[in-house]
Amino acid sequence: MYSTNDIRSTFLNYFADRGHEKVPSAPLVPYNDPSLMFVNAGMVPFKNVFTGLETPPAPRATSSQKCVRAGGKHNDLDNVGYTARHLTFFEMLGNFSFGDYFKEQAITQAWEVVTKEFALDPKRLLVTVYHTDDEAFDLWRKIAGLPEERIIRIATKDNFWAMGSDGPCGPCSEIFWDYGPDVAGGPPGSPDEDGDRFVEIWNLVFMQHLQANDEIVSNLPHPSIDTGMGLERIASVLQGRQNVFETDTFRHLIAASEDLTSTKAQGEQRASHQVIADHLRSTSFLISDGVLPSNEGRGYVLRRIMRRAMRHAHLLGAKEPLMHRLVPALITEMGQAYPDLTRAQPLIEEVLEREESRFRQTLEKGLRLLDEATQDMQEGQSLSGETAFKLYDTFGFPYDLTVDALRARGLGVEREGFDTAMAQQKAAARAAWKGSGAAADSEVWFDIVDREDATEFTGYSATSGDGHVVALIVDGKEVDSAEVGQEVTLLTNQTPFYGESGGQMGDTGVVTGNNGLHIRITDTAKPLGRLHAHNGVIEAGSIAKGDTVHLEVDQDRRDRIRANHSATHLVHAALRNRLGGHVTQKGSLVAEDRLRFDFSHPKALTAEDIAAIEADVNAEIRHNDQVTTRLMSPDDAIEAGAMALFGEKYGEEVRVLSMGRGNWNGSGKSYSVELCGGIHVHATGDIGVFRIISDSAVSSGVRRIEALTGEAARQWLVQREDALKAVAGVLKSTPEEAEARVSALMDERKRLERELAEAKKQLALGGGGASAAKADEEVGGVKFSGQVLDGLNPKELRGLLDDAKKRMGSGIAAIVAVNEGRAAFAAAVTDDLTDRFDAVALVRTGVEALGGKGGGGRPDMAQGGGPDGTKAAEALAAVKEQIAAT
Repeated sequence: MYSTNDIRSTFLNYFADRGHEKVPSAPLVPYNDPSLMFVNAGMVPFKNVFTGLETPPAPRATSSQKCVRAGGKHNDLDNVGYTARHLTFFEMLGNFSFGDYFKEQAITQAWEVVTKEFALDPKRLLVTVYHTDDEAFDLWRKIAGLPEERIIRIATKDNFWAMGSDGPCGPCSEIFWDYGPDVAGGPPGSPDEDGDRFVEIWNLVFMQHLQANDEIVSNLPHPSIDTGMGLERIASVLQGRQNVFETDTFRHLIAASEDLTSTKAQGEQRASHQVIADHLRSTSFLISDGVLPSNEGRGYVLRRIMRRAMRHAHLLGAKEPLMHRLVPALITEMGQAYPDLTRAQPLIEEVLEREESRFRQTLEKGLRLLDEATQDMQEGQSLSGETAFKLYDTFGFPYDLTVDALRARGLGVEREGFDTAMAQQKAAARAAWKGSGAAADSEVWFDIVDREDATEFTGYSATSGDGHVVALIVDGKEVDSAEVGQEVTLLTNQTPFYGESGGQMGDTGVVTGNNGLHIRITDTAKPLGRLHAHNGVIEAGSIAKGDTVHLEVDQDRRDRIRANHSATHLVHAALRNRLGGHVTQKGSLVAEDRLRFDFSHPKALTAEDIAAIEADVNAEIRHNDQVTTRLMSPDDAIEAGAMALFGEKYGEEVRVLSMGRGNWNGSGKSYSVELCGGIHVHATGDIGVFRIISDSAVSSGVRRIEALTGEAARQWLVQREDALKAVAGVLKSTPEEAEARVSALMDERKRLERELAEAKKQLALGGGGASAAKADEEVGGVKFSGQVLDGLNPKELRGLLDDAKKRMGSGIAAIVAVNEGRAAFAAAVTDDLTDRFDAVALVRTGVEALGGKGGGGRPDMAQGGGPDGTKAAEALAAVKEQIAAT
């Protein structure tokens, strides 16, 4: 019997032996196809090849592509577990020709695979063709020898494939397996075709036409082939099973869940085990491809799948989280074919365990309230939508789980009432916003978010991707289109552009599209905290709502912002290590050219503090540890040691960034662990280097560090090195000797300044002796010494006056020192005269003559100054008059 792994390898090897390039499965998230939530068919990764936008990897290719159908228009979620064939996760085997071979070789290869490689009985196979495709009809007769009654013409779109209303298209041909007359159902095209007897196992698409507005307009110059065979479907056939859940992979997964729950996959419990097995696969592969549970977009669909499986684990009586304990069984089955799954095993287990632990609390409360609300209801009745909304809004019980829980009891849920209650809540939120004093044009954001819901952000793992234009805003109003030269705000259903929040600046970049569209994005905002609004100027072409555009982030700028943002986390930890646990973040700015970090601390940092903090951060950078991200509830994250950021508003789940040395797994702790929704480096070494350039006060008890990282820090250091070299050149020394040389020059300068001051002092005293005596005169019966000295430092005045007092024994001295037009005036009175004369009063008289006011000191010594040094002689004369009059 063929195992599922054998089937996969046999298929791929068959086509590889015939010149097909083996192409690994693309991730489940189609960032370059905004029309899809997840990859849902094997040809999705090649869509741009078929439309001519990309060059094919080879003329022919083969792959086993991971697919998920659980969201949007391709949604099988509600059927999974209750039917024989529906799955949320499946693999699509395919072979592709990009303008190389066409129908004859495609049909030949398909027939060889099913009848020779897999040895299926040709008598139990039949095929369908599009009703006008005579070429395919004749080829099946020629190659397979099928009689006409087993080549069924289908006139519906089921057998005609198109990529959309515009683009490549062509007829299909499907291969069906007949399970035999014991199984109910009729062949395709018959009234009983929905039965289980005839099962489609392979679809061949003959891509040969080009259409516009759903009308074929021409033939493609190079027709192509796109095929798809569901691995689980063909495994069911080859293993003699009618139910995909009875194939080997699912049997082993179900056996693991039976063992862990001590229940059997029988009766009512069968569906629960099947749900768990399927959802284990889809959730694990989604997590390994970078999707994490959230309340929006792809993360919300993942959470729905997880919670549906967890509810069924609850129904089976699991008392503890179950899903994460099943991951090793999945790795055993599929890890060899998908190494990424093995590498992501720790993350998958952690996310599943955390989500289930949290959800069990919600589930128990919700089911209890649901039982109370439906205890008097009879089969066929429906729970009111208002009650379902209360369960969702107040207790966090999702609508789809309410539906699933009641279905087993034959009860429904009134969807209209639920939607009405949801609309009323949104209206109340809108009214509250308007009442908060927000700008009137904010109303436009509510209109958009009500209509489109939140923008899905893909930028944690990508810097480019496609998106559908859902809104255009010009001059504060929504418009249907915009032209070259206009400033426009553009919103798409998904974007890699980060919207400014949490201190991190918004992304810039370009948006391109059909008809030569080129928009330069100058900023990205985040209105209502849920939309990503790209602000820019249309430099070429035009744009309209509904267009598909390509969004490209300025990656160099993004990388610089990443580095600065991650550095703020490291510096926060370094500050706390150095200064103490009182340090907390009070604000930040993360731009492409610098970072700013505000923190609580009562005094300026010392040079030793700055040096220690820089050394600490740069040590973590050099260690180059990986930066890890986890999703947790805010309470759980903070309890585990994560720090919340200033000014952030957190929902029921947060991103927890862990970086630096350590092993933070809930029991230990890395160098830095913080709650943060921003974008960060992949490893600390990506920061390059960290340098603090300033420390200043913001307000009482709040300091601000400004710093640089990476190339900006390097250039800053180079500039300072160049300045040092220039100084050394002036000093005629080396940079290493410059400090000693400057120190020696400063000592020499101080010595010369002392000598010059002494010389000026001696000059002012006229050399002492007789020259000084000539300055003494008698005024009003007392000795008076008055002098005007040019270029004397005012600091020397008191010393000169003390000398004059000693020389005179009894008397009054006054000196005016003139420097650069201004004058300092000082006066002294010997102790025996202070009862008659006040030095302060004398100084104020002199200062007034100099054009100034005031002056102060003691009765025996005072000093002041004035702006007009040319009035020095008048100042002395005014003092002499005052002495004479006393």
